[in-house]
Amino acid sequence: MANSKHHGSPGWTEPIHQCMAGTKPKAAAPGPDLPRPGPEEHLDVHSSPSSNSNMTTRELQEYWRSEKCCWKHVKLLFEIASARIEERRVSKFVMYQIVVIQTGSFDSNKAILERRYSDFERLQKKLLKTFREEIEDVVFPKKLLVGNFSEEMISERKLALKEYLRLLYAIRCVRRSREFIDFLTRPELREAFGCLRAGQYAKALDILVRVVPLQEKLTSHCPLMLVPSLCAMLVCHRDMERPAEAFAAGERALQCLQARESHRYYAPLLEAMARLAYALGKDFVSLQERLEESQLRKPALRGFTLKELTVQEYLY
Repeated sequence: MANSKHHGSPGWTEPIHQCMAGTKPKAAAPGPDLPRPGPEEHLDVHSSPSSNSNMTTRELQEYWRSEKCCWKHVKLLFEIASARIEERRVSKFVMYQIVVIQTGSFDSNKAILERRYSDFERLQKKLLKTFREEIEDVVFPKKLLVGNFSEEMISERKLALKEYLRLLYAIRCVRRSREFIDFLTRPELREAFGCLRAGQYAKALDILVRVVPLQEKLTSHCPLMLVPSLCAMLVCHRDMERPAEAFAAGERALQCLQARESHRYYAPLLEAMARLAYALGKDFVSLQERLEESQLRKPALRGFTLKELTVQEYLY
């Protein structure tokens, strides 16, 4: 997902291509799957205790324990639940149903999506361009010239594709990559944002409600990537005259943004939230003050409204 110069891939600030798998974590680090301080991880350095902190050893231990729980890596399980043969006027192919479940607890928001073998093949080609060494031991099911539609071959391929996803997800730099996340979410997000542009808010929301929980699990290392989708939900709810639901979506988006005033969604989101808060009888003054302070620090010409921003996402 892209920065303000690339509207076609929303929310992406900077792709992380360096694989940290295989490096030995330092003893003080919270773990290999936890965010590292730095611009990509968007951590607030002022929230961490400094080396001159007056915290006791016990307090420090409690602090880092809570930090570790906060940034605990979300583990996902992939299943190829079913497959069906689809025939069209000029083509025939197998559509595989992928079920994505969060492990470790009951997952009420399991994701269900469908992909063709050609979608998997396209993912493999993209990953080879960036992660050739990292995925050299990952076996991709080969394409067959005959027998693709036999029951036996479909069953074998279901197992092979399940294993393929499991192996990719086990590699940290791959599961955090734009290519992997897009494979699992982009088709649905493109459809949802297309519906938003067409004014089909109910249909857009129906898709977003299903795909955003998966997107949230996949992007826990970089919450900013979720902002465009949450703002799209705000716009849909607001234009369907559901201010409370719109405000709730906006609150989640603000949590992801935190205090990043330079982000292109920051000012439009605050403006929309202040209007919603006023309509709902909530505290709109503090939101308006944040917006005014941001504009004083960084004066700008007429900016986009929140809706004008969201309709530019996932155009391609």
